[in-house]
Amino acid sequence: MSAPLRSRGSYQASKEELLRRFARAAGQVNGAAEMVRADRYCPEVLTQLSAAIAALERIGYLLLRDHVQHCVAEGIAAGEGDAYLDELMASIQRFAGR
Repeated sequence: MSAPLRSRGSYQASKEELLRRFARAAGQVNGAAEMVRADRYCPEVLTQLSAAIAALERIGYLLLRDHVQHCVAEGIAAGEGDAYLDELMASIQRFAGR
């Protein structure tokens, strides 16, 4: 079984949306840091941090969706499904932190 083909990210169609989401998440992280600098109440900082984590998770789900719809589907069509599915499962495990 050959290694999966590497190509440009399957997220090309949603690249601008992903970049906007990254910028927003970065703003949330920076906002949480500023809240700590300003000695804000812990639950307020945790709420901000939770929003940043949720934003990053959503980006991850969007990337996984694009990967499945494009890279994995193309790999299966090319007869390399096992390798792509193994790579997908490894990516999901890394993303889920398990």
